[in-house]
Amino acid sequence: MDGEISTDEVASLLDSDEPPRVVDIRSPAAFARGHIPGSENVPFGELPERIESFAGADHIVTVCPHGKASVQAARLITSYEGTADARVESMAGGLDDWDGPLETEDERDTEPDPETPF
Repeated sequence: MDGEISTDEVASLLDSDEPPRVVDIRSPAAFARGHIPGSENVPFGELPERIESFAGADHIVTVCPHGKASVQAARLITSYEGTADARVESMAGGLDDWDGPLETEDERDTEPDPETPF
């Protein structure tokens, strides 16, 4: 693991030409309620089975609610030989400290229904 990265740095990198792969380790339900746009959901418990999907990545940022479990996730990803050349960081402070926009599954998958009053 290459340490922690601030939420401001993550936001800046997401606007760059080479954004990091942002891995949200929360449950699918929590992810659906709101996540960093463009991030992918890999619940912590599924990381060992899905670790090969990170092979060849250049930069990975792990995300959780408070920035604690994502440190463990970053360490696990770093231990995989397929990520030996990747920069792997945990987002300090987690989503609690994230000031950027959040995307919900509703925004990603569906158009708003004009007949819905709320």
